[in-house]
Amino acid sequence: MKMSIVKIPYGNQTFDIICTLEKSSVEIFIPGLTYKPLPTPSAAVANAINSPVDKNTILEHCTSTTSVGITINDKTRPVPNTLLLTPLLHKLKALGIENSAITIFIASGTHVPMKPEEYQLILSQEIINTIQISAHNSDDETQLCEIGKTFRGTPVFVNKEFFHKDLKIVVGDIELHHFAGYSGGVKSAAIGLAGRQTINHNHKLLLDNQSILGNYAHNPLRNDIEEIGELMGINLALNAVLNERKEIVKVFFGKPRDVIKAGIKVVNDISQVPIESLYDLVVASAGGYPKDINLYQAQKAMTHASLFCKPAGKIILIAECIEGVGSDGYLEFMRNVDSAEEVIKKFEENEFSVGPHKAFQIARLLTKHQIFFYSSISTSLTKSLLLNPLSPVREIDDLIDNTISSGGRVAILPYATACIPKLTDRCNDHD
Repeated sequence: MKMSIVKIPYGNQTFDIICTLEKSSVEIFIPGLTYKPLPTPSAAVANAINSPVDKNTILEHCTSTTSVGITINDKTRPVPNTLLLTPLLHKLKALGIENSAITIFIASGTHVPMKPEEYQLILSQEIINTIQISAHNSDDETQLCEIGKTFRGTPVFVNKEFFHKDLKIVVGDIELHHFAGYSGGVKSAAIGLAGRQTINHNHKLLLDNQSILGNYAHNPLRNDIEEIGELMGINLALNAVLNERKEIVKVFFGKPRDVIKAGIKVVNDISQVPIESLYDLVVASAGGYPKDINLYQAQKAMTHASLFCKPAGKIILIAECIEGVGSDGYLEFMRNVDSAEEVIKKFEENEFSVGPHKAFQIARLLTKHQIFFYSSISTSLTKSLLLNPLSPVREIDDLIDNTISSGGRVAILPYATACIPKLTDRCNDHD
């Protein structure tokens, strides 16, 4: 009997799962194998800045008096900030803009704002020592100003210091997003530097059936984000596309809409994997740290896994979750609920809020699939979240082998959030 060993990302490490291979019962999907990392990423970033996708010339009009705000993602995103920022800062310096005129804003959204002692997790010491850094707090009203309302009625409260900068640049990556369609473009500022009221109102749009993974043009939630970005007056985006090892494969610079449209083409090419039918069991890793830093982030891998899984099929989520659940609001919402149906009913009957929306999303998946969870979160807490705890690793192997022995098919997604299925004409299970 042929055996297969698959390395699964888990936090900053990997572990092996062992399964039998019988008649192609197990398929392993690794996205982006045709894309090689850029051999000299710093040079590629510099070239992108000097050759914007839209032939943008706004930088040419900057002077020594121009104030600059740059938004970067927090520690929950695997963005190589220093690689992206260093050429950008050099460009600004060449335009006569001193470091004292630049502020880097850490886009926290509703996450806990990063502390200064954590900045080294996402930035080089040189940048920390030379550029002013501000961690956004969506609940600090003194940081916010109201600048209008979107077409869909979202009241727009944003970081006022960033808003009043002459030149506003977003720096981040473009990847699939489970309800915004794709991350990237203005999102890191439009959501990451917004007030909680703005984020809650925007994220309520995830209830729309078009607010889904991989939908950009016709996604009401994403369209609302774009409008927030326009109200903020965001000028430029510097966005990278990363492979599963968090290496840069492409980089784009220019107006945010042009940048994200260019990036989406690459993301789709990297992430789409052909399948002929859906699977009885899907084993999904969030991709390791920081994507599995907590369940709040790792939940996204469940969404991707569900696209590969038959109705009533099983999903195994593998995520270390070194910071636990990652949302007090989520934990409080789950208190004294006993079923997915109860979660959905409770969520729909209450005012929308970020945190409980994760519980709602997981509950929707639980109505379709049986979900197992391998993590550092305690068994009792896992059960209270309506998930089936797994421990030790051997239990994962057993579930795989039991599925195969009963005639089922298994998909293994070591980097689930970077992977979506492209169903072939022969797929019979999608109806």
